[in-house]
Parts: sequence; structure tokens; C-alpha cells
Amino acid sequence: LSRAGEDRVRIAYHGEKPTDSNASHAIVRSLQAFELAAEVTLPRLEIEVSSKIPIGRGFGSSGAAVAATLLVAAKVASRDDLLDDREQLLVPVACAIEGHPDNSTASLLGGCTLGCPLDDRVAVVHQHVHASLGFALAWPNSGLSTEQARAVLPAQVPFADAVENPRRLALLLEGLRTGDHELLRLGTVDHLHERHRRALIPGADNALEAAVRAGAHTACLSGAGSGLFAIGAKGNMQSIADALAEPLAGGRGLVTALSEGAPEPWARA
Repeated sequence: LSRAGEDRVRIAYHGEKPTDSNASHAIVRSLQAFELAAEVTLPRLEIEVSSKIPIGRGFGSSGAAVAATLLVAAKVASRDDLLDDREQLLVPVACAIEGHPDNSTASLLGGCTLGCPLDDRVAVVHQHVHASLGFALAWPNSGLSTEQARAVLPAQVPFADAVENPRRLALLLEGLRTGDHELLRLGTVDHLHERHRRALIPGADNALEAAVRAGAHTACLSGAGSGLFAIGAKGNMQSIADALAEPLAGGRGLVTALSEGAPEPWARA
């Protein structure tokens, strides 16, 4: 890969296939970055991609693809040390490819994580999530590219808005830890991006309000959108997912669960 790039990897998709080449490029870039960081040369690879993550909905499909590719590369290279200690090399490499640690770090390590890139590493916090909490996703039939979502953001924000979001994050983390409904609601109030991006998602306002009426503790955009996300009581999440999806064009809802453990690597090469 370091020499011939895409000529040395063949990628086959099962299920939803990306509409552009970005996902394939991310896989190839991940393999190349692994070779460079781990100082290895990988053999010719045939990679089969199967994912249940909707693409272009703000659910971290690209971060998951990067994480899965790095796990496969480490397995093929027989680098069990990197699989046992993923924060040593895989997390920083994934962060460099993605430009941020938000999705790839959770995919590599499992559970709820917070990552902060530093000069020589990525500092990771593993956040406990209360056992009473359940999660629901919903998304419309049309995606929203990261470029579109970023284009509507203002070039500058008021200082008051900039300092408010970190305060809200503290409430969110404590709400996740304790299951406190009010802290979760207050912690997901965003002053930087959500109000700008909701206008790009027809039905989003109604969907978020419907989820709360159905019993969600809170509901918000997932990443840049167009997907939405809700937190509530575990036993009530199907009705919340249905309410979240109904106002969206071609909306689909899904109840999902937190994965506490890191995924096991596998490969067919």
C-alpha cells in the first residue's frame, strides 16, 4: 500500500454502498497510515465491508470504517500489542485520519469516550453510562454531507456561546453517569451548531419535540445530521424511536444499545 496504494487492496461492499469514493479512500488511507506508523508492509488485501450504520447521517460511519480498517491491519500484521493497547498507536492514527477523535475512538475502544488530541497522543476519558438509560436513532431517506453541514455555520460565534457549551458538557456527563433526566436535558442544549443545521433537515424540529413527548429525557441532532438521537428509559425506547422517525421524510427509527467492550478484530484477507 505504501508503494502501490489502491492497486494492492480490493474492497467489496455488502449492503449500503457509499455514493462516492470517500469511504474507499478512507480505508486505503487507514492502511497506508498504519503501515507508516507501525513500520510494517501489509500484503495484498481483499476487504469485505458490511455495516449497519447509515451513511451520511451523522452516526460516525466514516470513523467506524477507519477504526475497523486499523483493527484488520493490526490483525494481519500480527501486532497483538497494538490490539491489546489500542490507545498506544491505533487511536492517534485514527484521530489523524479523521481530524478528530469523536467517532473512531469510541469505535476502537467501545463504550462512551471523550478524546482530546495532544501533541504526542490522544487523551481519552471513558465515561460511565447509567444502566437505566436507553438510546434511539432516527434518520430521513436523504443524507447530509459534512461539507453541507459545515457550510451553514457562522465564521465567528459570540464569546458567551463559546463558553456556554463546555458548561453544558459537564451537565451532560454527570447526567450520563447518574441517569438524571434534568441534567441530560440541560446538557444537550447546544449554542454552536444545532440551530443552524436543523434548518437543513425537514421535520427535525417536530421530530425532536415528538421524541420528548413520547418520553425521551432529551433528543438532539446526531453529529452533523441528518440523523437524530434520543436518550430515555430503556424500556420505552421503541416508542421514542418511532416518534423520532415519524416526522422525517422516509424516516426510519432504531433502538440501539451501548457497547461497553472494544470490538474484536477480524479479517478476510
